[in-house]
Amino acid sequence: MPVIEVEGLTKNYDGVPVVDGISLTVEKGEVFGILGPNGAGKTTTVESIAGLRRPDNGTITVLGLNPIEDRDEIRRRLGVQLQESRLPDRIGVGEALDLYGSFYEDPIEWEGLLERLGLEEKRNARFGTLSGGQKQRLSIALALVGNPEVVILDELTTGLDPQARRDTWSVVEDLRDRGVTVILVTHFMEEAERLADRVALIDSGRLVALDTPAGLVASTGAEQVIRFRPSRPVEDSMFTRLDEVTDVERHGDQIVVRGTGNVLHAITSALVGADVMAQELRLEQTTLDDAFVALTGRSLTTDSEEV
Repeated sequence: MPVIEVEGLTKNYDGVPVVDGISLTVEKGEVFGILGPNGAGKTTTVESIAGLRRPDNGTITVLGLNPIEDRDEIRRRLGVQLQESRLPDRIGVGEALDLYGSFYEDPIEWEGLLERLGLEEKRNARFGTLSGGQKQRLSIALALVGNPEVVILDELTTGLDPQARRDTWSVVEDLRDRGVTVILVTHFMEEAERLADRVALIDSGRLVALDTPAGLVASTGAEQVIRFRPSRPVEDSMFTRLDEVTDVERHGDQIVVRGTGNVLHAITSALVGADVMAQELRLEQTTLDDAFVALTGRSLTTDSEEV
């Protein structure tokens, strides 16, 4: 049985559908990405899954429970890090973690969490003195302190510097290794491509596509572009005869090859067979953003207020 089942989820604000008939399932132990531009309805979807919003239509089950009717039981087994959250300015970091841990039967030792998230030196600091990135990392720790079976992380790395972002990604990977089910809401392509086992693309409240990151990219049929400088002159026919190659161009001594499928392997094998080295080789692959553009006609980076 899937850990999460959503069927026909609909939510309207002032008569306008923000979530429009979304259906999906999430399996135990997977990192399930929900990807889309700001304003697509991602946050409303996960807040409905967490029982924080009541759907207008549709059904949701989490761990076999109804998020509204079984709210107390779900909250003991579900951790949530929301895009917007705030604590009293005077509460201490360690105090907040002790408080949140007391709500659960089997909380984890939060000192290790602080270390993993780069907050060990802030355990005695007041919430009001933390930077925006530190507050974000604390909200992640609070979502995990209860040792949950399912975790919802909504834009978990927004506002974090590159090193803190990578540290946080490692925490998510550890959760997956422990069998925790993670819903990862993001509009960062690199984050989804690195962490998610499957990705749901959402646009204007509707589910556009659902597949693995690689599957979504492959579904567009888009070409890959490979640029390199051969160690000695070669003929175009070395590449045009390959089934995976669709086009060959030259820019000075640089060769640009376009193709599909496993074109990189085909090209490198041909070069090795001819005893030619590919210098300054660069692969330009199709991204999830490219897939989203192909499916919707607009980019994931569209700026608008998230709902």
